[in-house]
Amino acid sequence: MKSNATTVKEYIEALPEDRKQAMTQLLQVIKKNLPKGFEETISYGMVGYCVPFSKYPAGYHCNTAQPLPFINIASQKNFIAVYHMGIYADPTLLEWFTKAYAAADAGKLDMGKSCIRFKKMDKIPFDLMGELAKKMTADQWISCYEKAFRK
Repeated sequence: MKSNATTVKEYIEALPEDRKQAMTQLLQVIKKNLPKGFEETISYGMVGYCVPFSKYPAGYHCNTAQPLPFINIASQKNFIAVYHMGIYADPTLLEWFTKAYAAADAGKLDMGKSCIRFKKMDKIPFDLMGELAKKMTADQWISCYEKAFRK
């Protein structure tokens, strides 16, 4: 569900009551663990963490008017989604995450290529999501992105 919010505070305030606490906690743990070099934004109608133009002037190849996205978090109709471009582009990171998720005893992993879906708010493995957020620096993401997507 795309939001028209222009700030993270507006995004959270517009959420249904049963999502506010989980989304707030998820955003806090990601922000706390994310390496320096990323910037919090509202992008694509979601809360996002991107590599700003000041660090990567080329922007995102799909839309060069947008900074390079890394993680987006959204409250969708039936779940909270974390879109992590690093696990999409780096098979080693994906392998680590799937093993760590199984060990976290958070239930069955519901995941697409870059989308991790949480249908039960009480089953979100917040510590693991913090670990995932810190696994890749902005410079590592730029390098990975350029190898995988920039031809």
